Amino acid sequence: MSLMLENKQGLLAGDGILPVEMARHAKENGFEVVCVSLANDNLKELKKYCSKVYSCHPGELNKIEKIFVTEEIKQVTFLGKVHKRVLLKLHKFDKRAIELLKTVKRLNDDEVMLLIVREFEKHNITVLDQTIFIKNLMIPSGVLGKHKPTEAQMEDVNYGFWLAKEMGKVDVGQSVVIKDKMAMAVEALEGTDKCIRRGSKMARKNAVVVKVAKPSQDKRFDIPAIGLRTLQTMKKYNAALIAVEANETIIVNQEEVIKYADKHNIVIMAV
Repeated sequence: MSLMLENKQGLLAGDGILPVEMARHAKENGFEVVCVSLANDNLKELKKYCSKVYSCHPGELNKIEKIFVTEEIKQVTFLGKVHKRVLLKLHKFDKRAIELLKTVKRLNDDEVMLLIVREFEKHNITVLDQTIFIKNLMIPSGVLGKHKPTEAQMEDVNYGFWLAKEMGKVDVGQSVVIKDKMAMAVEALEGTDKCIRRGSKMARKNAVVVKVAKPSQDKRFDIPAIGLRTLQTMKKYNAALIAVEANETIIVNQEEVIKYADKHNIVIMAV
């Protein structure tokens, strides 16, 4: 049975372009979007497409829930980066959020996000698949730019794909950096861009970056995504290729990303 979408949609937005793209596509298709923003970098853009934008800290669980309940939101999409560093300090976390965090065995992505999902469900708020409003950004299999991978690079891609999937099984990260069939870096708390920087420095040049979905990816959160900033980091640290998982990865500003890869001799592909 297909999901019946409410006309009034909620958006819990981190930073980056993805929340803006969701709001834009939703509005263009006749939906009203009420946004709770957890970041500052995209507020101006979100206000163009959302009927209301509230600003909250990620740890203000009571405030966030109250907004969605008061606005009579029944369906919410989580999109955008909220850095896990906030869990190290717990600054501005309300008492309820802190008590809930104490109940989880591990503070990894899935545990924390599932905790929020369950709390929302207590108020009859359903968290939707992140891709519902932005399926056009999902990437099919193939080389996306004009530069093709070498046989040696494909060996690194294959190894990196396997390694990233293994890391995903234990919810460590989604990205790895490979050079000559050796792991230069595995993404942890720092995120993809800093993983690329760390691994590419180790490799010195021509590193291969691989980013995949977790084997048991919950599409309500943490769908893998890359954008122009990812490619800019690769250029800065002389990485040569990025491979993402086909039909499981979002690329924002696709034309701009592919044009940048072509200009700077970076191979970009989906496998």
